[in-house]
Amino acid sequence: MKKKTIPKFKDESQEREFWHTHDSTEYINWNNGEKVILPKLKPSIKTISLRLPENLLNELKLLANKKGVPYQSLLKMFLSERVDEELKKLSMKNNKEEMAQL
Repeated sequence: MKKKTIPKFKDESQEREFWHTHDSTEYINWNNGEKVILPKLKPSIKTISLRLPENLLNELKLLANKKGVPYQSLLKMFLSERVDEELKKLSMKNNKEEMAQL
């Protein structure tokens, strides 16, 4: 599917307004995007409260102890890996749907 051409903007506020009211997927094929690493950019961290079954927390702490890492760090690693996995599945599903439309 051919994408629309992104218009030229006079300033950043005009561009911000445009993207606020338009769907970027009509203009950009995000499947062709590349992951970039910005080494000097520090990720923002948000503190959350998470309720876990006590048994799951104990097992997580046991695994973390065996790996020699804090259990919070292990939990973040597990979550990150799973989110990446799910995003890849979603991306592959979207690619298949786009191919089926052609």
